[in-house]
Amino acid sequence: MEYKPGAIEAKIKAFWDKEQIYRVEADEDKPKYYVLDMFPYPSGSGLHVGHPLGYIASDIYARYKRLTGYNVLHPMGYDAFGLPAEQYAIQTGVHPAKSTAENIKRYREQLDNIGFSFDWSREVQTCDPAFYKWTQWIFMQLFNHYYDKDADKALPIDALTAKLAMEGNRGVNAVCDEETPAISAADWNGMSEKEQQLFLLHYRLTFPEESYVNWCPAMGTVLSNDEVKDGVSERGGYPVERKLMKQWSMRITAYADRLLYGLDHIDWPESLKEQQRNWIGRSQGASVKFPLAQDENRKIEVFTTRVDTIYGVSFMVLAPEHDWVAELTTPEQEEEVSQYVKWAGSRSEVERMAEVKQVTGAFTGSYCINPVNGEKVPIYIADYVLAGYGTGAVMAVPSGDQRDWSFASHFGLPIIPILDAQQDIGQQADATKDGRYINSGMINGLTYAEAVPKLIGWLEEKGLGRGKIQYRLRNAVFSRQRYWGEPVPAYWKDGVPYLIEESELPLLLPKVDKYLPTETGEPPLGRATDWKYKGEYEYELSTMPGWAGSSWYFYRYMDPGNEEAFASGEALKYWKSVDLYMGGSEHAVGHLLYSRFWNHFLFDLGLVPEREYAKKLINQGMIQGVIESIYLDKNSTAPRRFVSADRIGHYPDADWAMIPVHVDFVTDYGKAESYLNAEGIQQFLSWRAEYQGAEFVTNDQGQLVTHSEVGKMSKSKFNVINPDDVVAKYGADCFRMYEMFLGPIEQSKPWDIQGIDGVFKFLRRFYELFTDEHGQISLSTEPPTKEEYKVLHQAIQKVRQDVERFSFNTCVSAFMIAANELRKLKCNKRGILEPMAVLLAPFAPFLAEEIWQSLGNAGSVHRDGQYPELDESYLKEDSIDYPIAINGKTRATASFPADAEKAAIEKAAPELEAIQKWLEGKTIRKVIVVPKRMINIVVG
Repeated sequence: MEYKPGAIEAKIKAFWDKEQIYRVEADEDKPKYYVLDMFPYPSGSGLHVGHPLGYIASDIYARYKRLTGYNVLHPMGYDAFGLPAEQYAIQTGVHPAKSTAENIKRYREQLDNIGFSFDWSREVQTCDPAFYKWTQWIFMQLFNHYYDKDADKALPIDALTAKLAMEGNRGVNAVCDEETPAISAADWNGMSEKEQQLFLLHYRLTFPEESYVNWCPAMGTVLSNDEVKDGVSERGGYPVERKLMKQWSMRITAYADRLLYGLDHIDWPESLKEQQRNWIGRSQGASVKFPLAQDENRKIEVFTTRVDTIYGVSFMVLAPEHDWVAELTTPEQEEEVSQYVKWAGSRSEVERMAEVKQVTGAFTGSYCINPVNGEKVPIYIADYVLAGYGTGAVMAVPSGDQRDWSFASHFGLPIIPILDAQQDIGQQADATKDGRYINSGMINGLTYAEAVPKLIGWLEEKGLGRGKIQYRLRNAVFSRQRYWGEPVPAYWKDGVPYLIEESELPLLLPKVDKYLPTETGEPPLGRATDWKYKGEYEYELSTMPGWAGSSWYFYRYMDPGNEEAFASGEALKYWKSVDLYMGGSEHAVGHLLYSRFWNHFLFDLGLVPEREYAKKLINQGMIQGVIESIYLDKNSTAPRRFVSADRIGHYPDADWAMIPVHVDFVTDYGKAESYLNAEGIQQFLSWRAEYQGAEFVTNDQGQLVTHSEVGKMSKSKFNVINPDDVVAKYGADCFRMYEMFLGPIEQSKPWDIQGIDGVFKFLRRFYELFTDEHGQISLSTEPPTKEEYKVLHQAIQKVRQDVERFSFNTCVSAFMIAANELRKLKCNKRGILEPMAVLLAPFAPFLAEEIWQSLGNAGSVHRDGQYPELDESYLKEDSIDYPIAINGKTRATASFPADAEKAAIEKAAPELEAIQKWLEGKTIRKVIVVPKRMINIVVG
């Protein structure tokens, strides 16, 4: 019977579905293992061949752990509140729930087609009210808690109000807003309910505040930093501007130190952990107040990690959005400052945080006073200072910071040397901490270690500053002005936010006539009619961001049907946490940081068993596509002229544009000589009608040679490869193994269909090992030979070791080697081939299942099979082949017993007939034996 993967896979899929092979329940008699993939957003275009890479790797490991005796939880669901669905709704009027459901159906078909071992009975969708009820519930817990520094954990807000009623907040050591006023018990008890509720917002772990956000007018919503690229929205390419808006925020800053500490206790990629450390950005330094020259009672506060450089301050820089910019700007500078503020507002925060080559800024016309020497310091604004980071102001020391030096040089400002060990002006002062200070008043002649405590002590004594720890991490914006998201379970009463009752969860999305903001600028939920809390109070009109549901979804998989809790105590006690998490590194400081924050909070409340929810994380690389382009001479008009890549040198005056071509039109795409033939050119013209009538200058073979490069697989580059097409031609097992064979899982690699034939041939030959001359699966029960056992156990050892270290590409190579060796031995023994099939099962699950059942085994190899045990006795060599060299040149090879002593080999080697002719007439000076490696006979 010929190997026909399509027929095999259709039959096996039906069997798996009927028998619910991958359904899993808690089993106290087995050790548990939880394998999790970052769940996808189901887009309308479906999966391309790059998407399943991580899923295949995690599926191999999940299947391997099942075969080795573990009870494996391997679920899948959908991150279903997506911005594209809302954009589609705006364009077409189709409700996002409808298009999302259609996309999920498409994804499910594709995932099933590849043969994943997901327990679909545990599927979650973040847009399902049964799921987001608990997202809303967690939000409510955050609102009802604050972070107590003494307890080093979140405590109920009721505990805080009890303290306030008894002693005010002077004894409260909690994370709160910097401008939180000090109050007494009398102050608190004398407040109205509204005043008390507004005061508590200084402490709550989620709260509304005004903050600068990435506002996209065309989309009518706020975007996160990772949704903005080069000043425009990642989706759609719409302009984005910085805007001050009232948003719900999460006080993730309360957990900054714990999030840093936790990184040392999880097995995540070091590069990813370093990204989180940098994003949190813990800095130890001082807060310093610079009085305004025109009013010394008002002071600009800055944070600096190098308070010792304060004598070198020659100017102050404020963020263009700083609250004081307008009042500090003199009439003479008003036009320049106004234009600069407008320009800076068009730039994204990511652009402004990046290192810039071009110096920009504007002088406000005002001055402040350096508190340590009384010198007047000019106040500038510049976009490299951010209003949301620290105080939105920095003291500039040109002799100690490269960017400050560039700014000072550009605007002709003083550069004051402050260290006798200073080398070149503009170098970082951190490199010269061993120097002693000059031009520095009270710290002249001191070292860094001596200067810093003296300065901080003096500033604190004068009320002009204090020692402080600061973080780059800021409160996380937690609302979006869009329709398709979780409704925030809150309403507004007299300007104060209140929560709805828990019994009223879930708060469902209301119906709206359009998915656009209202004519008065309110979010789309403002279009809902008769949508008020108890018919009286306005609901919160923003919805939650995309990272809300993904911050806890891994727990819902443990107990997806629970209506009383997000997961039961029993389920949490058994499954505990994720043992292996697979996903992209692009989520390093988005999903992965926010989910850790939520998990720490839930741990504080005793709702989850572990501080960190994922013990091990692997970032899979990207499968890149080949981008094929053809050369268009932009100077040509009628007709437009396309020129073969090997002919462009004949057109020295041309101005070339690279026009992407769909890879399906290109012959041998991705190769050095890929090209469009006559048929490909016609396909291109049918596809791009605007080029009808164009001239095509081909080479002598009638080919239009293309320009090939490797890049991201995307619809805009027309290089997306549908996995369905690959599976239809080669089978899912071949697709799975080929993706692993492309290279190490963590590395990016180009998709090249040319190499897939080799994997397909391996699977066909592997199948043929099990078949007789009639093509039927039939194996001998004769005892295997020692050589056959050796091949099997070499494969077991190699594959098991490589699976454990996630080196799946080398596993595929090991299978190929073993299959070739068994073919040479003409092995058809059940004692060898059946264990080989089980060994292959995680990689090629359909073929392994077909063989398992054809051999008469009950059930499924993936549920009832047992991973073959390694017997190292079969790996021991009876003899060892030694190359024998005469004066370093190999002349013969001889076999000696593996346990032969060195002295015996030294005596026997020169007596071998094969080397006697090389020793004639020569005196043996020495025989050197390197055990188990080589023999060298030194002659003279």
